[in-house]
Amino acid sequence: MTLTAKGTEPGATESKPLFAKTAKASLFKKRSDEKISSASSSCRTWKVAIVDDDEQVHQVTKLALSGFSFRGDRLELVHAYSGKEARELFQEHPDIAVLLLDVVMEDDHSGLEFAKHVREELKNAHVRIVLRTGQPGHAPESRIISDYDINDYKEKTELTAQKLYTLMFSCLRSYRDIMALERNRRGLEHVISASQDIFTHDSISTFAEGVMEQISSLLYADQGALMCELNGLVTHENRAGITFLAGTGKFENKEGKVLNDFLPGEVLSRLSLVEDDSGSIEVGDHFLSYLSTKDGHRNILLISGVRFAHPSERRIMNLFCQNALIAFDNLNLRVEIEETQRELVYRLGEAVETRSRETGNHVQRVAEFSKILALKSGMSARDAEILKHASPMHDLGKIGIPDSILNKPAKLTEEEWEIMQNHASLGAQMLGNSDREILNVGAIVALEHHEKWDGTGYPNGKSGEEISLVGRITAITDVFDALSSDRCYKNAWPHDEVVQYLISEKGKHFDPDLVDLFIENMDEMRSVQSRYP
Repeated sequence: MTLTAKGTEPGATESKPLFAKTAKASLFKKRSDEKISSASSSCRTWKVAIVDDDEQVHQVTKLALSGFSFRGDRLELVHAYSGKEARELFQEHPDIAVLLLDVVMEDDHSGLEFAKHVREELKNAHVRIVLRTGQPGHAPESRIISDYDINDYKEKTELTAQKLYTLMFSCLRSYRDIMALERNRRGLEHVISASQDIFTHDSISTFAEGVMEQISSLLYADQGALMCELNGLVTHENRAGITFLAGTGKFENKEGKVLNDFLPGEVLSRLSLVEDDSGSIEVGDHFLSYLSTKDGHRNILLISGVRFAHPSERRIMNLFCQNALIAFDNLNLRVEIEETQRELVYRLGEAVETRSRETGNHVQRVAEFSKILALKSGMSARDAEILKHASPMHDLGKIGIPDSILNKPAKLTEEEWEIMQNHASLGAQMLGNSDREILNVGAIVALEHHEKWDGTGYPNGKSGEEISLVGRITAITDVFDALSSDRCYKNAWPHDEVVQYLISEKGKHFDPDLVDLFIENMDEMRSVQSRYP
């Protein structure tokens, strides 16, 4: 059966053109501007734009493609009748897969100008552009192919229904592969970003998103993916005891939501059973894979919108998932090492506090205060995080101070005070000359947190911006917490008196700008005090 401009010819034995050579339809002819879709109940369609000033071309193309589907998904036809309308159409539908574009519309070159607009101004290299012309003399094929970034050139008189089908399959396969490569590129960027940045607490989630992007591209699945953890120590739990870890596509930004709210019942019922199903199963168009890491984390990966065209695709996907586990294990190990190192720093700081009989959460509060003030002062998130983990070592040098002086309940003598002041230099000596950035920053903090803005501090009498920013920040946070807490030689001051003291010492003890920032953000500081009483 071959379609003509008038419909079907059941008895036809040879292919006839879809579009007969007729006069151009009036640009102002009454027509339907509504979006025409051949999709039924499928939630996924391939968008095809028909840009032609001839209403007959739109109707015949719609009829010819009415039964077309690609990978089980139907077409959604969207229409424009001029170059101006086409520009508006692409603004409304940036995800058009195929553009069937007439060359001659308002003028002899309007179609070519729009093709150039798509590539050069919209920077859309993904859409497949097919030029269709009924007047090949206006746009010779050899010149058009060489001068314009189009993907095919067809004369309307040569297009039969079968050739249009073949053309659509070719264009959609190409578009699918290009978009898969783009998703794969984004996935690689996620993975590289996560592997470089171990300071952020969500680096595991970022890495998971990258892996899911790559897997989705390999499966040509663009509906979304999620990763959840069984019995894992993650904050967002659901009623079934399954924890949401990360999501992409339609599962993005689902943190804190119960999986039951956005996953089909048949998928939910199988989540806990994947472990017993040889590592992976298919539920409808969902692919579920069980991933167990060496450190005991039990994860489930779910990819939505999957259709395996061949059993080898599933074998390759299982292999990819297992290889991804190696990367997860390595990243988990790095996170574990970093967290262990940071915990040792806190415990060392707490050991100094215990010896000096100071409040047990002093170093934790100073660390949190310092990070907040660092961020407010314009320090980068990475450097603020380093300061947070270095500031607990500010009093490390007190290890070298005798107990009789360190814990004396009365005022120190002049000689005892000189000995006490040595703790700043002792701490810097203990932490200095390290290859570890946190320890080097800790050495600076230990040395300078008793320096004063007006130059009357110790051990070196530095003043103003001669004192490092980390030293000036820790000077404020250490004194604020010391005055707000009970010590062996005094009771905690009332909060208002502590604030007044900070204000009175602006430009003397403390950097005046940092004091203002600290007080402006006092609500956050009080919140830290509540979390670490």
